[in-house]
Amino acid sequence: MSTYKIEIKDNLLRVSFGEPAQNDRIVRDAAARLEEMAASGELAGGQLLKINGPISIPVAFVLAHKLAHIYGAVAFYDPKLGKYVICITHNPSYKLGDLID
Repeated sequence: MSTYKIEIKDNLLRVSFGEPAQNDRIVRDAAARLEEMAASGELAGGQLLKINGPISIPVAFVLAHKLAHIYGAVAFYDPKLGKYVICITHNPSYKLGDLID
């Protein structure tokens, strides 16, 4: 079992913690899972990726670094707002800070 779980379906990346561990191990597991997903074609890239689930700041940096290169925009779900917030964008259709469903 991994310390961090990542699954994708229809450009929605669901993330969650697995086995208890410290961030040094969790970031390695998250990066390895992303590499595995890219190699299998699960992370094919696209115009927009939404991310939903609990995340630590170090893991957020790993995801941002890996995903910003293959998606035009990345949004993270904010439960207080009940919407996704555009956090990374190279796509003119989305502006930084845009709220989307």
